[in-house]
Amino acid sequence: MAETYVPRLKTHYEEVVRKQLQEKFDYKNPMMVPKLNKIVLNIGVGEAVGDSKKARTAAADLALIAGQKPVVTKAKKSIATFKVREGMPLGSKVTLRRQQMFEFMDRLITIALPRVRDFRGLNPKSFDGRGNYAMGIKEHIVFPEIEYDKVDQIWGMDVIVCTTAANDDEARELLRAFNFPFTK
Repeated sequence: MAETYVPRLKTHYEEVVRKQLQEKFDYKNPMMVPKLNKIVLNIGVGEAVGDSKKARTAAADLALIAGQKPVVTKAKKSIATFKVREGMPLGSKVTLRRQQMFEFMDRLITIALPRVRDFRGLNPKSFDGRGNYAMGIKEHIVFPEIEYDKVDQIWGMDVIVCTTAANDDEARELLRAFNFPFTK
């Protein structure tokens, strides 16, 4: 029987983080402790209006970063001012869960964020009120999977971390326990 691989951050959550949060927020039941639900990555390519090939290359780069195939996002309706037609590809997104989610978060915290130029920490106020955290990365080339020499254009990307936390304070403590580099 083959051994199953367990990501480092999942083990960290089960052995350290869950106990810390249960003590801090005085949960009666361990199932009440907030946990990560999913991570959504999104690259919007506004330049795809003139060249649909750019949306495909952005999707290919997102596939390398996420480790799974992204969904191409298309325009819902035509907007003549922006020269957008209905159904035109404008970006791509991918939803990570379970193993891939923990692996991506590990790479994000330990490799990608320290590579960001002039990085001073993440904004601790970027929560939505329901325990989800959103951040933007200006250059997708900070991820080690992207070969800098082969990139023809640099795109920004959105990273949304969804948790089961009831409020922002619980979610902030959960992400702090995972060593998210929040500013004070």
